[in-house]
Amino acid sequence: MQKVICIHPDDSMLVALTDLAPGDVVTWNGENILVSTPVRTKHKLARRAFAEGDLLSMYGVVVGKATQPIRKGEAVTTDNLTHYASEVEIGDKGGKTEPYTWTPPDVGDLKEATFDGVVRADGRVGTANYWLIFPLVFCENRNVEHLRNALEGPLGYATNDLASLTFQLLGEDMDAPKPVVRPFPNVDGVRVITHNGGCGGTRADARSLCKILAAYADHPNVAGITVFSLGCQNAQIAMFNDALAKQNPNFDKPVLIYEQQQWDSEEKMMKAVLQDTLTHLKEANKVRRRPVPLSHLKIGVKCGGSDGFSGISANPAMGYVSDMVVAVGGSSILAEFPELCGVEASLIERCVEDDDKRRFLGMMRDFEQRALAVGTHFADNPSPGNIRDGLITDAMKSAGAAKKGGTSPIVSVLDYGEQTDKPGLALLCTPGGDVESVTGIVASGANVVLFSTGLGTPTGNPIVPVLKISSNSRVAAKLADLIDYDCGPIIEGKALPDVAKGLFDMVVDTAGGRYKCKADRLQQYDFIFWKRDISL
Repeated sequence: MQKVICIHPDDSMLVALTDLAPGDVVTWNGENILVSTPVRTKHKLARRAFAEGDLLSMYGVVVGKATQPIRKGEAVTTDNLTHYASEVEIGDKGGKTEPYTWTPPDVGDLKEATFDGVVRADGRVGTANYWLIFPLVFCENRNVEHLRNALEGPLGYATNDLASLTFQLLGEDMDAPKPVVRPFPNVDGVRVITHNGGCGGTRADARSLCKILAAYADHPNVAGITVFSLGCQNAQIAMFNDALAKQNPNFDKPVLIYEQQQWDSEEKMMKAVLQDTLTHLKEANKVRRRPVPLSHLKIGVKCGGSDGFSGISANPAMGYVSDMVVAVGGSSILAEFPELCGVEASLIERCVEDDDKRRFLGMMRDFEQRALAVGTHFADNPSPGNIRDGLITDAMKSAGAAKKGGTSPIVSVLDYGEQTDKPGLALLCTPGGDVESVTGIVASGANVVLFSTGLGTPTGNPIVPVLKISSNSRVAAKLADLIDYDCGPIIEGKALPDVAKGLFDMVVDTAGGRYKCKADRLQQYDFIFWKRDISL
């Protein structure tokens, strides 16, 4: 078995594929290196000696600065390396004048391929058909949950195995729950958003919330919405309606809004809500999936619970899938700006428009300045779990995270909640936090999200399937109820394109309703909107 791997010929470090002990000899490219300190799997060892202040690289970019001398064959750790990212500047004309050249993957055999999509009246295509319920303010979360409970079980969208177990543990006799025949078979589910916003914060927070909720209401995966308002909150009904009109001036889906302070009884209101929602579910059920070209795929790529293998296996495989989606005429969204720190130059080179080059760099600098203003920095992004499993600086983490975006040209740079409106790869400004980022990716129009993880994560989304992609086979086996696809075979030597093509097939099956992702099976419907406070 190969003990180490070098990701880029110019890299300063090798990645350990297995635990290494002092005295071990590893070989790369004909060179033997004597291991001088213990190096754990996924961590790095120095290819040569470095002096204090020297810059070290991975993936062909600088990812850290030595804080003390590092011997050849020694483990590179947080004790001897600190975060460092090269400065990036753009000239008045936007940087390089020559266009970025790209060789797309061969997708000739997919020219006539389709998936069974949900086609809306305006021609946009979803990958599911949901009825969505949400509040404008956290005070109404309880009523949202009551409506969910009144609908999901009777309509056949949810079972509660834990409730059955409770009866068993109490020694009660209980018949096994009988499957419910779904009265609305063409409605894939009733999905719910709860949140802690809408009041008590700034008016800007309320407007941001309404913008994201409007984007979710307008998403082609949503057939219609039931909305709860208290009445006195910052996020007023008029504010939400304005956001909806701005999101889509031609919005034509059913919108059912109930303001509790206008009713003399919560019971009366809830009965009306239930009756009205059921009436509109009958209309939503008339929608049928039908074959559509793969160009209607809009994927988002995200990572969380990353490890030292993420940038070698799962992220590059997702990047290959991203390139395939772009090659067939679809769209891809790469987010998490704190995890693009250190690779700005390569991303700027890929931007088609000069304005996007300037906008991307401006957003990155603004994000970093706001972090500095409250006493933090992008360097604080790696979590304790990231560091334990080999990602010891933010630039190192970012260099691997950027691989999710493949190699295609960047056609747009978006702020949080802005829509991707053209085929190709877009950069989206979000924090790195799992749920905040996925919430924003979906708001920007993704209809399938690919989420890589080396340590495991339960993250899902209320209206868009989130496929969990493992970087290593160990976590795929251990957390089989969470992980949809294993990229661990890449670490073991399987060709990356072969693994990636299997993942692409799963994306198509998911988009067409033939595969139900693990997050949906576990009812992991997470939603946190970014309030623009500092979240790395």
